[in-house]
Amino acid sequence: MKQRIRKAVFPVAGLGTRFLPATKAMPKEMLTLVDRPLIQHAVDEARAAGIEQFIFVTSRGKGALEDHFDSNNDLKRTLEARDKQKELALLQTTEIPSGELLFTRQREPLGLGHAVWCARHLVGREPFAILLADDVILTKKPCLKQMIEAYDEVGGNLVGVVDVPRDQTNRYGILDVESDDGRLAKVKGLVEKPTPELAPSTLSVIGRYILQPEVFDELEARKIGAGGEIQLTDSMARLIGRQPFHGLRFEGTRYDCGDKIGFIKANVAFSLEHPELGGKVREALTELLK
Repeated sequence: MKQRIRKAVFPVAGLGTRFLPATKAMPKEMLTLVDRPLIQHAVDEARAAGIEQFIFVTSRGKGALEDHFDSNNDLKRTLEARDKQKELALLQTTEIPSGELLFTRQREPLGLGHAVWCARHLVGREPFAILLADDVILTKKPCLKQMIEAYDEVGGNLVGVVDVPRDQTNRYGILDVESDDGRLAKVKGLVEKPTPELAPSTLSVIGRYILQPEVFDELEARKIGAGGEIQLTDSMARLIGRQPFHGLRFEGTRYDCGDKIGFIKANVAFSLEHPELGGKVREALTELLK
């Protein structure tokens, strides 16, 4: 019987240097996508998928992340005194109850694999999800919910995937595919950031994962990979053949908010879909583009 996915890891220890000076004193994950920080988009997606424990892998200077999901009783009392019911409801969406929000530190920037390894004791020996806040997905059904439904079908390890232009394969982890039904691709290998001529496919892993706890055993070796970092992809690849491994082409559009242009595109796309702002944003864009 498959264990239910109860825990999600959010690696948020990065410095966000591509967004300087905005990220000099503010975590990159707190950059606002329309009306919510990037990290809240990720947490909301996890909540909608039934996640019960939220594990943040942080670093120095990330206190704003902790504060954002904590209770702000002074603000709450002020809003209550002014009968600001709408604002109170919005405030409640930012709170994660005590015991459900957990933090651990990545003291050195040794790569995504190392960041995930830092969460091993909080995850324990059960399957878990990983969400990278840089990747936001505009879709009616939350991406992680789609992945958990697929995981219930196939078990093992599952990653969210998108097709990328061949000349961009050196930016991503790329699947070596054994079979593909157009939705689920059975994986026979993973290559981290291959050059276009050596890439086994153009199916790229994006920042959504469901992994078995055995990945921690592989990460324990702390083997250095591409870019001189401990790559999560390398440890996942060593599980192939021992456990089922699939890539899911999820429904929705993925935006890379680790890139300035991707972040701007995401703001436009999410603004246009916003129930209150969409019409006004469309009018404003039409006027700007005249």
